[in-house]
Amino acid sequence: MFEGLGQQALIHLFVNVMFLAITWWALQAFKFDLFVKEPNSPKAKALMILVTIAIAQLVSSFFLDYYNASTMLRYLW
Repeated sequence: MFEGLGQQALIHLFVNVMFLAITWWALQAFKFDLFVKEPNSPKAKALMILVTIAIAQLVSSFFLDYYNASTMLRYLW
């Protein structure tokens, strides 16, 4: 019973970290300095980190919900 929970926890951690890295990498191409006064300030860096976390959370949540729904399809019949 608990083995499945441990596997789900590992999948969730891996997916969250993977999408966090992908989001950070993708946002590096974004011209962030056009929207902030001082692009090299600690506030701008903190905003970049928070935007990265927010987008990664949304994307990983969608992916994990889709994965969970697709695994439940076997109980349809």
